[in-house]
Amino acid sequence: MKVLALVIVASGFGMLAVAPAGAQRYPARPIRMIVPVPPGGSSDILARMIGSRIGESWGQNVVVDNRPGANGNIGAELVARATPDGYTLMMTDLGNLSISPSLYRLPFDVIRDFSPVTVVSYSPHMLLVHPGVPAKTVKALVALARSRPGQLNFATALGSAPHLAGLMFAHRTGIRWEYIPTKGGAESLLLVATGQSDALFGGLLAMLPHVKSGRLRPLAVSSERRMTIVPDLPTIAEAGNLPGFVTGTRQGVFVPARVPAGIISRLHAEIVRVIRLPEVANRLAASGAEVVGNSPQDMGRLFASEKARWARLIKDTGFKLAR
Repeated sequence: MKVLALVIVASGFGMLAVAPAGAQRYPARPIRMIVPVPPGGSSDILARMIGSRIGESWGQNVVVDNRPGANGNIGAELVARATPDGYTLMMTDLGNLSISPSLYRLPFDVIRDFSPVTVVSYSPHMLLVHPGVPAKTVKALVALARSRPGQLNFATALGSAPHLAGLMFAHRTGIRWEYIPTKGGAESLLLVATGQSDALFGGLLAMLPHVKSGRLRPLAVSSERRMTIVPDLPTIAEAGNLPGFVTGTRQGVFVPARVPAGIISRLHAEIVRVIRLPEVANRLAASGAEVVGNSPQDMGRLFASEKARWARLIKDTGFKLAR
C-alpha cells in the first residue's frame, strides 16, 4: 500500500509539472490580436505598439487583425468562438464591450465567453468641436445647443463608449443634438475635422495629435482631474458643473474563455512588462494615457461594474438602436 501511495503521489507531482512545461512552450506559432474597430483608433494604436514588442521578445509575430463592425461585436464574436489556446487575443475598449449587452442581441455572453487578461491603459475622452463651431467652452457649447435644439451634429459610432459619453452629457445638461452614425473613432474624427459634423467625444490618445495640428478644438476632458499633458484643459465636471462626470477609454486585452490559466498568466506578465517599458510608458503618457496593468481579477470586476453602469444610463435615457 505504501508503494502504491508513493506512486500516486509521484504521479500527481508529475501531472503538476506538465502544465507549467506546456505553458513554457507557448507560444510556438504566431499570435493573432483581433482589434474590433478600424485602423487608427486607440485600440489599433495600442495593439500595434504592444504587439510588435511582444513579437520581438517571444520570437513569434503578433499579427494585428482589424475586424470592425456592429460596435465591435463582429470582432468580439470571432474571439468568443476562437479555440481557447492563447493564440487569439482581443484588444478592445472595455466601454464598447460592456455597453453592447444593453443594446444588442448578442450571439455571445460578454462575461461568460471571455477571460480578462489586463487593462492596458486609461485615457479620458475629450469633448471636441470643429474650430468653426462658435463655442470655446463647455458652458458655451451647452448654451449653443439649447439655442439650436437638434441642430448640432455629434459624430459617433452608435452604441460605442464615446456615444454613451455624449448621451450622458446630453442627458445631464438637457441638450439635444443629432447623432451622425460612423464606423468608429477614426471616421468620427474625420467628419468633425472636415466640418461635416460639429462635435464628438474621442479618446485622448487618438485625438491629441489632431488637437495639436489645429484640426479639432478641445473643450474639456472627462477624467476626474486635469491631465498633465493638457493642464489648461478643464474637466467636464468643473467646466460644465457636472459632478462625477467621468468617462474614457479603457483599453484591455481579453482571450476566449477556457484559455489555460498558465497561458493567461504568461500573457499578463508579458503585456505588463511591455507597457511598463520606459519608451512605451513615456509614449503613452505623452499621448495622454495612463498605464494600468491590473490583474485579470481586477479587470473582471471593473468590467462587470462598467456593464452595470451603462445599463442604468441606457434605461434612464430610453435609448434604443434602430433595428
